[in-house]
Amino acid sequence: MKAIIVGGGIGGLTTALMLRARGIGCELFEQSDTIRELGVGINTLPHAIRELAGLGLLQKLDDIAIRTDVLYYLNRHGQEVWRESRGIDAGHDVPQFSIHRGRLQSVIHRAVEGRLGREAIHTGCRLGAFTQDEGGVTAYFFDRSGAHTDTVRGDILIGADGIHSRVREVLFPDEGPPCWNGLMLWRGARDWPVFLSGRSMIVAGGLHAKVVVYPIAEGSSPASRLTNWAVLVKVGDGNAPPPRREDWSRPGKREELMPHVARFSVPHVDVPSLISATPEFYEYPTCDRDPLPYWSCGRITLLGDAAHPMYPVGSNGASQAILDARALADALVRSEHPRQALMMYEQKRLPMTAEIVRSNRRGGPEGVIDAVEQLAPDGFDDVERILSYSQREAIVRGYASKAGFAAVPGLAAVRA
Repeated sequence: MKAIIVGGGIGGLTTALMLRARGIGCELFEQSDTIRELGVGINTLPHAIRELAGLGLLQKLDDIAIRTDVLYYLNRHGQEVWRESRGIDAGHDVPQFSIHRGRLQSVIHRAVEGRLGREAIHTGCRLGAFTQDEGGVTAYFFDRSGAHTDTVRGDILIGADGIHSRVREVLFPDEGPPCWNGLMLWRGARDWPVFLSGRSMIVAGGLHAKVVVYPIAEGSSPASRLTNWAVLVKVGDGNAPPPRREDWSRPGKREELMPHVARFSVPHVDVPSLISATPEFYEYPTCDRDPLPYWSCGRITLLGDAAHPMYPVGSNGASQAILDARALADALVRSEHPRQALMMYEQKRLPMTAEIVRSNRRGGPEGVIDAVEQLAPDGFDDVERILSYSQREAIVRGYASKAGFAAVPGLAAVRA
């Protein structure tokens, strides 16, 4: 069997490794001229790290990432709403990693090159069209100028080509553009003094704006870390298109961001100074798409953001793409026919990811902050009187259960 993978992001690259581990051949096609270390920080959850550990990548990731220990949810006044252990500290057998997205992608990319050979990765190849018949799939690729570069034959085609997926566009030509909810996300990273344990993550804010801060790598000295920050602000009502096209690499505008930063009071970290000291950062309108009725059509299927783009809450985007890759590879080795395998994969993954997409629209686990602010917009003396421990736990734990990384049984959240 041979798979054609469209897209060289985390999902596509992980799929290549998963297929290789099961003796399934593949070639990967990426439209960019190179696979570069783009982006800033992301969190990868234990259920996804467990899959990467199974591919032999745990030590390489440990060398370049931070093992997240505690996650703090604060209101916009800096008061603690919820706190919980994460990863190894929460009893999981593998860590939760806070990591630079590009470095995570680079580790997986190098593994693909080492195990499949560089000739298995084709860059500068845009998918133009594809056809399928009883015997397989034929895909046609072109360069940026529109010149034909490759015609490839395989048993299946996997669209792992992101929120603007060409494969998805062909399968659902009338879908239209991504859905924007009116929230703008600014993200950056900067070498910064250690706060809290040096492995902690803070999410602070309220209904209309939030800030996230966490370390993603060792710093220039033992007293510092490469520290990721993100600011999410409601700037529109979601009834109009975003001001600029969705692009994770679009530079942000400081004059648009800084007026929002004064909304937050975050103990332990001087957020305004951290952001002001970051020379370059990025903006992204938070977009998703409605869950699809199906992903697979004959020998064609979708994976990662091409299948289920979601709002960036809950630390789930990259993690779900990794889980997709495992499920798809397993289905292919367990089935007698590729069509059957793609249906099995879809039946396992589509309902769960659709629920995560819908939950992220409601605020995900960060919704615990919103729930408290609705009841106590000016802060509180005792959060227990505003929203009980069990009510707060239901919000956070309910999301974790839907996303597939529920807390280890018998381990309670860390109480303030």
